[in-house]
Amino acid sequence: MTACRACPRLVAWREQVAHDKRAAFRDEDYWGRPVPGFGDPKARVALVGLAPAAHGANRTGRMFTGDRSGDFLYAALWRTGFANQPTSVRRDDGLALDGAWITAPVRCAPPANKPTPAERDRCRPFLERELALLGDLRVFVALGQFGYQALCGLLGLPRRPPFAHGVEAVLPDGRTVLGSYHVSQQNTFTGRLTEPMLDAVLLRARSLADLPPAGQRARSRLRAGGD
Repeated sequence: MTACRACPRLVAWREQVAHDKRAAFRDEDYWGRPVPGFGDPKARVALVGLAPAAHGANRTGRMFTGDRSGDFLYAALWRTGFANQPTSVRRDDGLALDGAWITAPVRCAPPANKPTPAERDRCRPFLERELALLGDLRVFVALGQFGYQALCGLLGLPRRPPFAHGVEAVLPDGRTVLGSYHVSQQNTFTGRLTEPMLDAVLLRARSLADLPPAGQRARSRLRAGGD
């Protein structure tokens, strides 16, 4: 998958970003290729986003790593018992996930964070094979409407409830798709998605996946936040 060049627009953009670089990262070697999924091979919960960020995963080579969206997401995964640490800055930083896998329908950074339907469809076989290999999955958490639509289509749920934060859709095989607002800065900086809101979805995913309780970190955050 990391050698794929099927989408000319995405290939050009990911490589342009990796060549030009952001000033803050000018001394770093950008990944500049399709980004693979990351996590626990025995995961019961899969989180599905949109696509790598130009100076986040396209730079570091790991999903949701090295940008503000990832900062928000991995802190929540730590609070809810899915991660061993609250930060994700590079591939060799010691981060490990427990019970969770993170991936996306599109594996290359798209211009303006907007992949086209054709690009999504060309990338679909990678997601399909990846999820099939994760044989213990019980719950899918869609981070945003794009991921929700891609998941429901791939998993065979044509008559699905409209996307909303906290929406639950039960698949014919009994597994569940949960919806969450995306962890983009547009949502987290404006308060559309708060820490307690995301924690609540992740704790619900733990429950549906029959994973052990997460402990006190997320519950104390939920009580303090009141959302």
